[in-house]
Amino acid sequence: MPDTQTYRVHARGEDASHGHAVDAVSFEDAAVAFVELWHPPVDADNEISLIVRETESGVEHCFRIDLDSGEAAPCQ
Repeated sequence: MPDTQTYRVHARGEDASHGHAVDAVSFEDAAVAFVELWHPPVDADNEISLIVRETESGVEHCFRIDLDSGEAAPCQ
């Protein structure tokens, strides 16, 4: 079983202090868990943009999640 990491996740465009800690096995899993638990704001295209930061390393990724298809892709 993969090791879990702690990630700090917040909606893109919001202050990081509005984020939450999420334990997950990957950046993508942390993003999905955040959406399921905290229901961040949705844009006009029914998408959510999130910043996911691994707390130990500080590495960040931005994901755009399409709520219609469930697909996640890097932010552009």
